Amino acid sequence: MATAGTTPDLADATLDELRIALAPEIAVAAMFDGWTDAALVSAAEMAGVEPSVARLAFKDGAMGMIDAWVASVDEKMEAAFADGRLDNMPIREKIRSLVWFRLEAIMGLEESLRRATAVQAMPQNVPKALKQGWSSADKMWRLAGDTATDYNHYTKRAILGSIYGATLAVFVDDESEGKADTAAFLDRRIEGVMKFEKAKAQLLGKDREHFDFARFLGRLRYPQK
Repeated sequence: MATAGTTPDLADATLDELRIALAPEIAVAAMFDGWTDAALVSAAEMAGVEPSVARLAFKDGAMGMIDAWVASVDEKMEAAFADGRLDNMPIREKIRSLVWFRLEAIMGLEESLRRATAVQAMPQNVPKALKQGWSSADKMWRLAGDTATDYNHYTKRAILGSIYGATLAVFVDDESEGKADTAAFLDRRIEGVMKFEKAKAQLLGKDREHFDFARFLGRLRYPQK
């Protein structure tokens, strides 16, 4: 997490840049103040930014702050794995490495995560929370080298999003040393998905896995009678 000593000069930052720069400090403050204006002001003062300017960057309130926090983790993840270290890993290790990196990035901020989850669960915020999860899952798959454009593109992201969300739910209350319980849970979930995909491939075969996503959406809109 950024600190007052490492925060870059934000005098000429755009509002979008300001959001990403302030988000980690807002997350720290949210442990005590929740995702509130008080947390925003605290982060702005730590970074030497006028609170009025910070408020402009977060006119969308608590969900905007949480969204920026998620985006800041996305950005760190993409920078960390840009060196190609994932290239020669099996797919399950790629996914595990990416998910675990994200968990390490928010280690110590469990209370902030708990409060963020409560905000995301509010009915008016659920669509944006789902969009956040989908976006992060998409970024993980792209870093893992996924190039699927058929229905697998969608199912992979949906499955990974569910794994990540479930793992976060364990992580937030995990008091085991080194988050060992979370690591074991993540491994079990990934292993379960890998076994399912292997069994599905053996049962269906590649030819039967073809799926017309546009046609599927059309059926949802105009169900057959």
